[in-house]
Amino acid sequence: MSAQNTIHRMTAPQITARKGGEPIVCLTAYDAPTAAILDAHCDLILVGDSVGMVVHGLTTTVGVTLDMMIMHGQAVMRGAHKALVVVDLPFGSYEDSVETAFRSASRVMMETGCQAVKIESGSYAAETVRYLVERGIPVMSHVGLRPQSMNVLGGFRARGRTQAVEDEIIANAIAAAEAGSFAVVVEGTSVEIADKVTKAVGIPTIGIGASAGCDGQILVTPDMLGMFDRVPKFVKKYGTMKDMVETAVSEYHAEVTARTFPGEANTYKFK
Repeated sequence: MSAQNTIHRMTAPQITARKGGEPIVCLTAYDAPTAAILDAHCDLILVGDSVGMVVHGLTTTVGVTLDMMIMHGQAVMRGAHKALVVVDLPFGSYEDSVETAFRSASRVMMETGCQAVKIESGSYAAETVRYLVERGIPVMSHVGLRPQSMNVLGGFRARGRTQAVEDEIIANAIAAAEAGSFAVVVEGTSVEIADKVTKAVGIPTIGIGASAGCDGQILVTPDMLGMFDRVPKFVKKYGTMKDMVETAVSEYHAEVTARTFPGEANTYKFK
């Protein structure tokens, strides 16, 4: 491939440089074909631990393993060649010590080839972020509603809708930014809190159930494509994939049972 035709992948510093500028477009992907489609339209593709719920049928993200994340990260990297690919560190793979976090993050990056990892950022997270970044691992943080903490928070409900939690969310975001995160996801907060976080940090905020004033937006791709009947309030369905799949499968069933498929165009003749 000649130099002028080389595709340059988005980098973490380039994402950071978009603070206050052109909005950052992000979506999730878990397989190569989807990643290939998203790659032309997204600045950042997240291999989220949401894979446990939307692909594997788990009721929460807590059961997702590091091996699962690596497998899906490898698939996404085969499909995406332009966007920055970030892989979630799953529950239990980074919380107990910075050394554990580094072992998990370095394994993810070495085995997938991704460009960054994401961690959910509680009060413990700043030390972990700093440790990883100093050792060459770009980190995207995550504040507000943190799905891995749903058992403590009491379920998947918006985290930042009251004054009581505003200071905590803003403080976590500032700590994550000061520790070296290149961006921070802000999930499940009021518009007011999300806007305050965006103003308080010098790195881009990526909103999900937050505010249009964030520096970028992300959604779980199967949600926005309409694969499920029920989705969170903050999701806008841009497609009707469930209806399309059901219609196609129903037609296939009818043609198979009527013996009209395969037809002449779908079969081979003896030469």
